[in-house]
Amino acid sequence: MRLAFLASATPKAEAARAALVARYGDLPPESADAIVALGGDGLMLQTLHRVMKIGTPVYGMNFGSVGFMMNDFSEDDLSARLRAAQRTSIYPLSMDAIDASGRRQTALALNEVSLFRSTHQAAKVQISVDGEVRLEELICDGVLLATPAGSTAYNLSAHGPILPIEAQLLALTPISPFRPRRWRGAILSNRAVVKFTMREAEKRPVSAVADNVEIQNVREVTVREDRTHGVTLLFDPGTSLEERVLSEQFRF
Repeated sequence: MRLAFLASATPKAEAARAALVARYGDLPPESADAIVALGGDGLMLQTLHRVMKIGTPVYGMNFGSVGFMMNDFSEDDLSARLRAAQRTSIYPLSMDAIDASGRRQTALALNEVSLFRSTHQAAKVQISVDGEVRLEELICDGVLLATPAGSTAYNLSAHGPILPIEAQLLALTPISPFRPRRWRGAILSNRAVVKFTMREAEKRPVSAVADNVEIQNVREVTVREDRTHGVTLLFDPGTSLEERVLSEQFRF
């Protein structure tokens, strides 16, 4: 197989990349049958964003601390492992944000789109789904909309639900809600269009973050799934992303 290798900036990952390149060769990602990412989940997320437009599948090998989206490292039989790998396709969220100056900015998020208060003042956010106001005012530290792939990341830390990887659903989860105190979020169709409107925005500035892209002082943020983009992850048999997400629901 024609392979491309990417590594995080750590001595172990870079040494592993050098050994693999010497053994299997190395091509630009655009010319490869698969990309092998050596690092942690952060590198995997960066790599997936990088390949989103070219569609090359990505196989990760863990050199990070968690490695939820990575396989175990081995130099041997890499081509055979890739041919036997199980494929999982995931799709990003598209974030359309308008800031205080009226400027419109867009970004894609494979995990989640999050809104965060930027000062000591709690945020006040109105939430609409498909053009209908569902929550007039959420007073909170923030709120996020997560994909199934991102539901086990920050969404889970914010006490949001884990979604099966193939589910056509999105998780809407508040971050430290103050009012309404008992609202724990919602599970939405992946066809839903969610609009966040900031209230008292001058007094209570809010930043919007799509994975690693941050936009400050937002006034309105509209989020929907984008099926025109997608990425494919490769996992060793028996360790698919579906299995990992399912297993995460039975951890204590």
